[in-house]
Amino acid sequence: MTSQIGSSPLPDISSASVKRSDEPQIRAISVDDISESLSAGMRDFRAAPLFGLAFGAACAISGAVLVNIADNFGLVYLTYPVIAGFALIAPSAAVGFYEISRRLEKGEPASPGSVLATILREGGKELGFMALVGLFCLLTWLYSAGFLYALFFGLQPADLGDIIGNAVATPRGLVFLLVGNAVGGIMAMLLFSISVVSYPLLLDRNVDFVTAMITSVRVVQASPGPMIGWGIFLATLTAIASLPMFLGLIVVLPVLGHATWHLYRRAVVRTTD
Repeated sequence: MTSQIGSSPLPDISSASVKRSDEPQIRAISVDDISESLSAGMRDFRAAPLFGLAFGAACAISGAVLVNIADNFGLVYLTYPVIAGFALIAPSAAVGFYEISRRLEKGEPASPGSVLATILREGGKELGFMALVGLFCLLTWLYSAGFLYALFFGLQPADLGDIIGNAVATPRGLVFLLVGNAVGGIMAMLLFSISVVSYPLLLDRNVDFVTAMITSVRVVQASPGPMIGWGIFLATLTAIASLPMFLGLIVVLPVLGHATWHLYRRAVVRTTD
């Protein structure tokens, strides 16, 4: 009688022992990369100025409408938080510019119709979830700003002049400004870390929004100095451009949006590299 020793196949451990092949790989960037990305962003803006100006104008109008709504509902103390909050949602507002830069890079037509079609097509997928993350952060910031204002000054109605006077001419107001800007800065830095390359990555590759956020944080960790400097530059320029009723965003937002795409290209290794 012949006995046959049964054999079982060896377990496949390759997927557990190596890094996922579809995980985006990153590289460190320098200040020179940021400077060159800004130059490339300006070049893309000049290549497709009409769409950039139109979309920037739409963002400026949206900001003015939000400020007007706050004023009409007696929430004038949220004027500054709304202006500062644009820095929080700027990455989601710049998706159209990422798509224009992507098309220019590939030599594809960058007509408004084709760009908007891509945004609408992708908006219902992972980009939509990322936009919800940004919206949640904006609402959290506005709620925190309202809470801090009530904590320091109460809920008595006041016009904009009184609010500014209380904030800059009294010790309590100065503490309020310090605390409020510190809270806003922390929230802005957190959102910047999870979103700086998330939106371009989601537009460029078939990944989920959680992977995109993790990749974005890894990019910041790989180059903390240049990336934190880039974040401060984005927030400062966006806030300054928002001061004259958001009119500066008409030009600033397109240039920064295109530049962010090129910085993403430098920070995240292409699949063909």
